[in-house]
Order: sequence, then C-alpha cells, then structure tokens
Amino acid sequence: MKKLFNRITEKQARVLTLCLLGAAAVLLGAALWLNLRAGGGGTTLTTYAMGSYIQQTVYGAGAEEAAQQASSAVTELENLISWRVEDSDIATLNQEAGGEFQDIDPQTWDILNTALQVCQASGGAFDITIAPISWLWDFDDEPHLPQASTIESLLPAVDYTQLSLQEDGTAALRSSSSALDLGAVGKGAACDAAVAAYKEAGVERAVVSVGGSVGVYGEKPFGQKWQVSVRNPDTDGALGVLSVSSGFLSTSGSYEKQFTEDGVTYHHLLDPSTGYPADSDLLSVTVWSGSGALSDALSTACFVLGLEDSLPLLEQFDSQALFITQERQIYLTSGLEDAFTLSSGDYTLAGTV
Repeated sequence: MKKLFNRITEKQARVLTLCLLGAAAVLLGAALWLNLRAGGGGTTLTTYAMGSYIQQTVYGAGAEEAAQQASSAVTELENLISWRVEDSDIATLNQEAGGEFQDIDPQTWDILNTALQVCQASGGAFDITIAPISWLWDFDDEPHLPQASTIESLLPAVDYTQLSLQEDGTAALRSSSSALDLGAVGKGAACDAAVAAYKEAGVERAVVSVGGSVGVYGEKPFGQKWQVSVRNPDTDGALGVLSVSSGFLSTSGSYEKQFTEDGVTYHHLLDPSTGYPADSDLLSVTVWSGSGALSDALSTACFVLGLEDSLPLLEQFDSQALFITQERQIYLTSGLEDAFTLSSGDYTLAGTV
C-alpha cells in the first residue's frame, strides 16, 4: 500500500505550534483553533496527514507516547479512506465499482455507515458519491469552472443509494460510474481515531485539531471547559469562542477553499443536486456532536441545506450548531446557547433557533 508522509520539518513544527497556540493560527486557513493557555503543561505534537496539519496537546502520564499513537492512528486511517492512496479501501471500492462486494476495514465500514446515514437523513444534501463532480472542480489542485455540459453528464453518477453496506463488513458500489470521496467526513473521522488512541493510552485529557475539525477528551483542571475559537469568515481573526467540555466540533465555510473566474467566486461546498457550489444562506456552520465523523458530515449537510432546513437534521442526530448567515447574523441551537462568546463587532448574535 502506498503511504502518505506525515512528517514535517522541525522548523515547520516549531512555527506551526506557535501559530496554533495564538490568533495567528487562522493564517493557515483554520476554521477552528484552540486556546490552550489555561491548564498548560501538556505535550504538543504537530504532524501532517489528511491534507492538513494535525495539532495535538495531550496531558498526563504517557502523554508523549499517546500523542505518537494518535498520530499513527490518523495516518493509518488516511491509508484506509483516502481515494488518493493506492489500494486503500476507498480506492478499491472506486476501482471495483459495479463489481463484487469488497472486504473493508471495520473503521472504513463504520465511517461509511455514519456517512450513509447522513446522506439518507439529509435527502442527499450530503453525498459521499460526489467524487465525479468534486474531481471535476479540482479545488485541491487546479480549481476551475467546468463545462456545464460535463457537469450535466456526470451528475447522474452522484447517487448515494448506489453504495451498499453488508452486515458482514463488506461494501460495494453498484454502479460502475459511481465513486466515493470522503473529504467531507475524513477530518472528523481522524479526530475520532485520535481520541480513541487517547482513551486506549489512558491519558488524563487531550485535544486534537485536524483541518476544520476539533476533538476534545477529558476535562480540564478545576472544571474548566475547552476554549475553541471560531474563525471570522471575513478576516483572519476570531469571531468568538465556543466553550465545550467534551465531544467534537466541525466547521464548513464557503471561505475555506474558493477561486474567482471571470469575476465570479466559487466555493468548494458543492450541492450534490446541481453539481455547483451550494447557494446557501450561510457563510459557515459549526456543528457539535458526540462523533467526529458525524460532526464533519453534518456540517457539510447543514451548509448545503441552509439554516431552517438543517434544524430537523441536527435534532435527529442529537447535535448542536452555530450558524453564521450571509447577513452577518449568528444563530445557535439551544444546546450551545450559553457556550458562545462573540468577540467581533461586525456580527450580531441573533439568538437561538
């Protein structure tokens, strides 16, 4: 199996660690970042996987070993679920689309199962078979506006019902034109893998950030909550801070990846029903959930659905959200009502939904 490198230079690690511990973290494009000043003394480790820098701070006996184990767990997960990795489970399912059921790792099966539940519950606003369209836009490498006729021809291939999971741990894509891309769930799943490693290692507490997802494990000293800064969509500064004691947070925002062509700006959050960037009433949405993979999938689904249509979906999965609208209004679901502190005067805290 082809492996992806997860090491960075000592200089990169030193610079990135300093950035992530302060407000300069958003210069790296982070949608969420951690305020770790309180309860110091932890072991910090920075690595690279999933196309993102991974920042961990782990506390307690065996912290350094636990951080290394979590880093390895994330890399192992990437080698299972990235379509870019030769012989990964996802690459194999894509290559064998239209063919026989394939044996896949239990981690991959669980992630696909979670993702498929969100696909179904969102009515396809989230769809992990978006690959034929997402590859066409190529936001990660050379983003460009595809031909309308090409989008139209590939759109029928986007159909999550073509993914079949069996209780024996196998999976298959029934249509030969189908392909999976777990980019909208992978970073949250990576946080799940890291937190599982912390639990196994028996450390006191830890926090991990992977791209737009954050996972926290254990309580801070004296009952303090973890402080997670939410990015201002308009600047490289903080919009405010979410205080959480457990769980996972993931953000999907139109500012994260975008390009401008012929005077029109296109963002990377594609609507599976049209093949184009979602015409959402939101600038971003941050979702809290008990699972990293679930929070990641839900944040994408909620962005595509928009504020009002997201609420039943969040309730179904016992999750909470912070919505930032195009009108610069901030709305919170009831579970986060007292958890957010606004620091930007350019936005208004409009209340709960």
